[in-house]
Amino acid sequence: MNDYLPLVLVDKLVSLRVLRGAWVPLLILAILQACRLQPVEPTQPDANAPSGKPANQYNADVASQWAALQLKLTMTTPGFSPPVASRAFGYAGLAMYEAVVPGITDHRSLAGQLQGLTTLPKPDAKEYNWALCANAAEATILRSLYTTASTANKSAIDALEKTLYADFKGSDEGVNQRSVTFGQNVANALFEWSKTDGGHEGYSRNFPTSYVVPTGPGLWQTTENGQKIPMQPYWGKNRTFVKANMDLPMPKPLPYSTDVKSAMFAQYLDVYVKSKNLTQTEKEIAVWWADNPAETFTPPGHSYSIANITVKTAKADLAKAAETFARTGIAVSDAFVLCWRCKYLFNNLRPYTYARLAIDPAWVPFWPAPPFPGYPSGHATQSSSAAIVLTDLYGESFAFTDDSHVGRAKDASRNVEFKARSFKSFVESAQESADSRFYGNIHTRQDNETGLAEGKKIGANVNALAWKK
Repeated sequence: MNDYLPLVLVDKLVSLRVLRGAWVPLLILAILQACRLQPVEPTQPDANAPSGKPANQYNADVASQWAALQLKLTMTTPGFSPPVASRAFGYAGLAMYEAVVPGITDHRSLAGQLQGLTTLPKPDAKEYNWALCANAAEATILRSLYTTASTANKSAIDALEKTLYADFKGSDEGVNQRSVTFGQNVANALFEWSKTDGGHEGYSRNFPTSYVVPTGPGLWQTTENGQKIPMQPYWGKNRTFVKANMDLPMPKPLPYSTDVKSAMFAQYLDVYVKSKNLTQTEKEIAVWWADNPAETFTPPGHSYSIANITVKTAKADLAKAAETFARTGIAVSDAFVLCWRCKYLFNNLRPYTYARLAIDPAWVPFWPAPPFPGYPSGHATQSSSAAIVLTDLYGESFAFTDDSHVGRAKDASRNVEFKARSFKSFVESAQESADSRFYGNIHTRQDNETGLAEGKKIGANVNALAWKK
């Protein structure tokens, strides 16, 4: 018999001398019914679930090393402008997560949650090596995304895949091969899905000649770099990963005016005044976060680098690392779609143009303006979105040191060294990323404030996905 009355309760009933009369048996019966303990049904294992060591019992070396290689590929592969790079980080992070999520007992796939992604390959009810799954998935997705990579870089993908396979393979060749095949299948399915988002092979059309540049007061014009066609004018039409992000309304900028009493004039005058009294620290911040394409792994790469630093600092396991790169990649990718949509909806001119028109015709900013409209700041938007997802994973007071650019040669023309920067939180680092564009005289405060606010919404929508069961 499974039902029983705790002995301690029986003892108390016996000791209750106040209990008298015929109602005592009824009272005891009522207590028995109230205290009855139902038999515990044993948890039934999922007969279709894969077996073997779960993903959280592997270290994060596979995830971290692939992230590091992707940063290098982004810096050295032609055509990987910031928008194109952000998309690549999105798909690579997602491939890593989907390759190991069947081995994360309390997490679920994002298939059915992301736009247009209805299904993905599922593992059999057999044993898998999740490190090998992730390794194969990353090698496969990066080969597909970086088709214009140099021969040396393609060899680097092959070499890392081979090295990590040797490091993590088990004694059962059946398990090893099954794991590799699953990772490859996941990556191939995601790449096929990626072809429908509007950004496929975007590296081949960064400056499309079909785009007609709008003209008129307050609109973007060619700046000091002489680029006549702005970068990726159609990127805002791309599909976001998260539907809620696709539906976000576009925030309006201040109305254009050159009136010295207008709010718009005050915004650009602020930039001009700051250019005249930059401190050495502010110059260092401007250069540290510049993240120019071809010279660095771009701004979204900087966020992905911070994610990698976080994984290492926290000593995360493979499961946590995979989710970290997936959330960060999706966040910065969606941030660039939304930011670029807003940029080309309003086509706001850069401080370089406005200041020369309305303040000082001979003005030279600290940093040259990128070749696309100003409002809102891409740095602020993507940094903020990444900060929100990383905060959700690691907490509001996660301290870390950003050494992403340590080792780079000194910027001699500006007398600036690349020194590691330390932060008490991800939000603090996102704020500095935004401020860096003001110090560089590239963005107004309005650009940065709007970017930070919109990035928070984007990151929150990524966090709101059903990551857990």
